[in-house]
Amino acid sequence: MFNSGVQVAISASNTGGAWDNAKKYIEAGASEHARTLGPKGSEPHKAAVIGDTIGDPLKDTSGPSLNILIKLMAVESLVFAPFFAAHGGLLFKL
Repeated sequence: MFNSGVQVAISASNTGGAWDNAKKYIEAGASEHARTLGPKGSEPHKAAVIGDTIGDPLKDTSGPSLNILIKLMAVESLVFAPFFAAHGGLLFKL
């Protein structure tokens, strides 16, 4: 359960950032491809705005929690390292 939660959080954070950048890409019109998608108010822009609306909460909630999770995993490994070193493979011999 823990591993799948980490994967979902990373996916949500990356997805939110991608949808946010897709909207910015369309609005900027900096490339030929972005200009063919249409100006503000076009169907691709409306879809990108909806994606950005959904993606912002994903990015804003998953990103900070991942930072905490990474720090927690590092601290836990340092705390439990002496136990695992002292007891070797005892947990796996049961």
